[in-house]
Amino acid sequence: MATKKRFGLARTLSKMGFCSRSQARALIQEGRVTVNGRRVLDPEEPVGEDRDQLAVDGAPVTERGKIYFAMNKPHGVVTTASDEKGRQTVYDLLAAGQAWVGPVGRLDKASEGLLLLTNDSEWAARITDPACHLNKTYHVQVDCVADSDLLRRMRRGVVAGSDSLRTKSARVLRQGQKNSWLEIVLDEGKNRQIRRMLAALGVGVLRLVRVSVGPLALGDLKKGAVRPLTPAEKQALNQALDHGPKIVR
Repeated sequence: MATKKRFGLARTLSKMGFCSRSQARALIQEGRVTVNGRRVLDPEEPVGEDRDQLAVDGAPVTERGKIYFAMNKPHGVVTTASDEKGRQTVYDLLAAGQAWVGPVGRLDKASEGLLLLTNDSEWAARITDPACHLNKTYHVQVDCVADSDLLRRMRRGVVAGSDSLRTKSARVLRQGQKNSWLEIVLDEGKNRQIRRMLAALGVGVLRLVRVSVGPLALGDLKKGAVRPLTPAEKQALNQALDHGPKIVR
């Protein structure tokens, strides 16, 4: 059997599904991690998970089974492990005693909808890699009656700071007398991309809901609820990363 590659200690703990890479770095720098019984303080020290014995606080670390969750993140919940302001986080919505999982990308505090969580750091990196061009679809309520010119400018793109921000597609879902609901599709994931782009166009966002990631739709998952991905959904997401989207209902 071929020997697995060696990676930095922090990355290895993350790859094994024990914690995030940033959490691993903190544990290592606090002196809580040993390799073959030897305390290691360098997060980048190369180790092989197949031949080195890793322990945290004296307890052996073994590779954990991969976990894949979908969450309907409510408005006002932050996508962090802890919050210095005491706000509710996505981890408060997980079952007590749940093995560690990390968010795949982010939704800001004011945004809602589909959020993936996993302990599979390599898969998460593929989902969020802009080079994969995986579609993310949002339903966005704006404070104006959208017209074809606004949609055209969104598709053409704007410059905000050092970023060029554009949509892959945009269309009107419905309109009222003073506002509109738009469906916006992105295939890149720049920070607060939709809000910043619309602000540059003089448009305010009243509500922002992510309704799908690639082929995976939010569907009827209740606000604040969490569920495992089905094998078919996981397979469809993997296929979308390699071959383009295939809708799962």
